[in-house]
Amino acid sequence: MAAVPVLLPAQKVFDMNLWQGGAPNSNGDTGDTAKVRVYLPSAKEATGRAVVICPGGGYQHLAMEHEGYQWGPFFNNMGIAAIVLKYRMPHGNPDVPLSDAEEAIRLVRRNAAQWGVNTGEVGIMGSSAGGHLASMVATRSVKDARPDFQILFYPVITMMPDITHKGSHDNLLGKEPKKKTEREYSNDIQVSRVTPRAFIALSDDDHTVLPANGVSYYTELYRHDVPASLHVFPSGGHGWGIRESFKYHLEMELMLRAWLRSF
Repeated sequence: MAAVPVLLPAQKVFDMNLWQGGAPNSNGDTGDTAKVRVYLPSAKEATGRAVVICPGGGYQHLAMEHEGYQWGPFFNNMGIAAIVLKYRMPHGNPDVPLSDAEEAIRLVRRNAAQWGVNTGEVGIMGSSAGGHLASMVATRSVKDARPDFQILFYPVITMMPDITHKGSHDNLLGKEPKKKTEREYSNDIQVSRVTPRAFIALSDDDHTVLPANGVSYYTELYRHDVPASLHVFPSGGHGWGIRESFKYHLEMELMLRAWLRSF
């Protein structure tokens, strides 16, 4: 574990390798390692809540800054620990990023006492393809890998060819997966009554990941009596993250803060 310069007085930031004894589910790239950067709020401000953050990038690369690291202060200022995950690329094996995200949640719970976290308040967040990963964990993971809430920004949800994001689809499953496999990794189909509550935000004019992805997911959450909030902004396109250049940046932050304070 290597320490990183302190972000603000009494706030701690440090990096860790995710896997201490070798990662499972090899993607064939020995240079692709999973890591986390941990942002801890001051002990005085800590609420006991934590969120694992999965940046997007089409399962090909990672937008680590505006969909990852730059979110750390936002959550710390709410007393929430932020754990930004650099997950491995699947190269056609979906178990690679899935196992990384699950282990990140387990890591938080294993270190809960040291990090001032309540093991029953560990959520997951993802943007774009990271939103697919987050919703995949939310709909299929169990026991100590299951998140308590989920936050999704302009997420890829389905792997069905008509509305999926093709790059994410091909990088996760390969270019010619079986229809059964596409259904298995279409997370709207996997929603159940035990799926954790969700916050979903996207733009109506997103031509990269069709809004139907997030809307379909919300519909299934609603159908299964899972508490969820859906916010569709009039414009903004895709990939805005926490950038202040996003026209509705302030509104988005206020909505997210309000939702996090609602439970």
